[in-house]
Amino acid sequence: MKHYTSILIISLLFAMGLTFGYGKLQGASKSEKGYIVDIKTTAGTITVKLCNQTPLHRDNFVKLCKNGNYDNVLFHRVIKEFMIQSGDSDSKQHEPGKLYGDGDLGYSLPSEFVPELFHKKGVLAAAREGDDVNPERRSSASQFYIVVGKKPDDAGFAKAEQRIRKVLKDDSYTISPERREIYSTVGGTPHLDMQYTIFGEVLKGQEIVDSISLVKTDDNDRPVEDIWIVSTKVKKRRR
Repeated sequence: MKHYTSILIISLLFAMGLTFGYGKLQGASKSEKGYIVDIKTTAGTITVKLCNQTPLHRDNFVKLCKNGNYDNVLFHRVIKEFMIQSGDSDSKQHEPGKLYGDGDLGYSLPSEFVPELFHKKGVLAAAREGDDVNPERRSSASQFYIVVGKKPDDAGFAKAEQRIRKVLKDDSYTISPERREIYSTVGGTPHLDMQYTIFGEVLKGQEIVDSISLVKTDDNDRPVEDIWIVSTKVKKRRR
């Protein structure tokens, strides 16, 4: 059985934060042309800007949006102070009580880890299977999550660094003072950095993301009252 998660279960112990403002991807120019996507949900509209630094994920997401792949798809996994997850095409059926998360389009994407992109609050990233069955950390073709996270303290940063050093087998890894400031100011999930591909960020509607993250869920983290994506609209922004 495949089950795409935005992190391994153990990493839930370290959920925490990062970000100054939404729509300010590191390394991206404000005048840079790119894609904007309106994600209309039953809770409101979330507008995201896709990231040009991760073109494979950007173009794949645009394709799926234009094909209507996300229409009627549930937010099947929601965790307070962590993230909201969607993109399982099987969840279009909205079958009551069913555990979703195994939906697969028959392909995956190679990881596109960019050091300048990190898991601050509001970023859009690709879910994937765990390292035990997916050592290359390839991304799910369709499942994604939007970070909510929280603001870490010094102990939280230490745990995040410890986890990443172990996962990346790099004892020199540290979270820079500049990035710590962003995480401490806005929040996020720093323990996921350089392990899941980030390919966008919320421009408008983070309050909608936050509200979804707070709904009542069952034992499988599925909202008790279904919340889903009604439609997606892709817009091209040029210089």
